[in-house]
Amino acid sequence: MKKPLFEGLCTALITPFKDGRINLPMVTELIRRQINSGVSAVVLAGTTGESPTLSDDEKLELFRCGVNAANGECRIIAGTGSNDTAHAIALSREAEKIGVDGLLVVTPYYNKTTQQGLVRHYQAIASSVDLPVIVYHVPSRTGMDLTMETCRRLSQIPNIAGMKEASGSISRIAHIISEIGDDFSVWSGNDDQTIPVMALGGRGVISVASNVMPNEMNKMVIAALHGDFETAAKLQRRLLPLMDLLFSRVNPIPVKAAMKYVGYDVGVGRMPLEPADEALELRLASFFRRWQEDS
Repeated sequence: MKKPLFEGLCTALITPFKDGRINLPMVTELIRRQINSGVSAVVLAGTTGESPTLSDDEKLELFRCGVNAANGECRIIAGTGSNDTAHAIALSREAEKIGVDGLLVVTPYYNKTTQQGLVRHYQAIASSVDLPVIVYHVPSRTGMDLTMETCRRLSQIPNIAGMKEASGSISRIAHIISEIGDDFSVWSGNDDQTIPVMALGGRGVISVASNVMPNEMNKMVIAALHGDFETAAKLQRRLLPLMDLLFSRVNPIPVKAAMKYVGYDVGVGRMPLEPADEALELRLASFFRRWQEDS
């Protein structure tokens, strides 16, 4: 049985910007906040971190900052995926040299591939490094689906740790966990499905909402890890309005706007992302007002 890269809460961290550049002091501050809230891991340069608009040099700068900020107190997982296998290999090797703990590698997008091509893609990346690799399945963004048989074949690659499952299908997740077993860990890629996925045997969640409320998200996930699904479900229901808000516009537009309500100026997304519109800002302000009143 493969040891999971992490169990519990992993935050898909936003990338803060200031004057058009990555705000590295803010990256450190955000990572320390996550660690102080008890998270198990942080993903850098994932979808929430705006990886498509980060240069390779910026990604490597971000990974260095993350490794230094974490100081071994949580896992740092580098987003090194690409629709170009050679590019993903080169970036993964550089991330490994920096000292990250694992890689998150999205399925190829736009040019896409066959199922055999997916296996060859991940085999090539995994064999180029000694790090654990998490397969990122998000067909709504990539247009690329992973079949059950492909997941089974990927599970046989020694350093493929498992997958971030963001297809939205609980039935699919149940079958993966049931049929493939402990050599292929599954982490929820959708905040609002965290507790159902963990009840089925998922290892935790790679979360957007924990950027905003890491303490509350961690309490929810820890309760589920301890088998207290009554408490976990109650917490998920309380957090559900926030989870819905954070995906009411294209991610990460809402989460970057939400950060100022918890005291962090992280800037706005790079174009073609837009700042939050007035309607979203009003909904966010209303949510945080109600949250404070109920706390």
